Amino acid sequence: MAEREGPGPGVGQVDLPGLPLFRRGKVRDTFDLGEQLLMISTDRVSAFDTVLPTLIPDRGRVLTAMSRYWFRTTADLVPNHLRPDRTELLPVGSRDALSERAMFVAKAERIDIECVVRGRLAGSGWQEYQETGRLAGEPVPSGLAFGAELPELRFTPATKNDRGHDENISRSQLAQVVGSELGRRLEEVSLRIFRLAQVHCRESGFLLVDSKFEFGFVDGALTLIDELLTPDSSRLWELESPADEAPQGFDKQLVRDYLISTGWDRNPPGPELPAELVRETRNRYLEVSRRIIGSAL
Repeated sequence: MAEREGPGPGVGQVDLPGLPLFRRGKVRDTFDLGEQLLMISTDRVSAFDTVLPTLIPDRGRVLTAMSRYWFRTTADLVPNHLRPDRTELLPVGSRDALSERAMFVAKAERIDIECVVRGRLAGSGWQEYQETGRLAGEPVPSGLAFGAELPELRFTPATKNDRGHDENISRSQLAQVVGSELGRRLEEVSLRIFRLAQVHCRESGFLLVDSKFEFGFVDGALTLIDELLTPDSSRLWELESPADEAPQGFDKQLVRDYLISTGWDRNPPGPELPAELVRETRNRYLEVSRRIIGSAL
């Protein structure tokens, strides 16, 4: 594991002797503790389903701090998988460095659906709207511009694919996958979380454009899992942006835009990121953390 020095080179792969690896994802390394899991957010960054070779220092600390904050903030709306820390299980030599990246969570039976809520037209929602005039297969008023506020929040689920592109589906397709009752519950809870987060983000000077939520079952109860309302899983724009300029984003879009500009064919391996882009991305993640959760890390 790389050690962090100030902004440092970042933390890449994490290995913990004595703790069996449960899963090494695009960003998180997860270890099996028996009844629970230990999730550690690294500084790896992925885009277009590819883990890039460049680390963004302190990214993992932001993802963990913000997820913790939002899990606590939304706990009255829906149970979540966060559990009390067991820092004594972390290696003594790297305990301080890892504690800010670690979440101890319950094991869940994951629902393989990404529950996306959109307040504005952007990302894949904007692309679908341009191509079909619809959103998740359902009608949307015509003539809307990029970034336009939707007449009402839209729940646009997607099938979750760990090794490929997620596929946007309609609510009727969702009902076919998980059943009508669970589909309605996922939509209702997702909208409630998004509405609460919209208010918090606006008070911090951000527009919450869209966000994705993941759920599972813990002891039979519908439970919010994975990460929550981070710059990785949410699109955040500066609230006060000049009318003649594109809104400034505080999320992973900065990296995506650079990759698109290079002409990369989106097949692994991905290109290295330039130092200036790494610094700017890191600064924006830290700024989100400072303004929303009051932590400069």
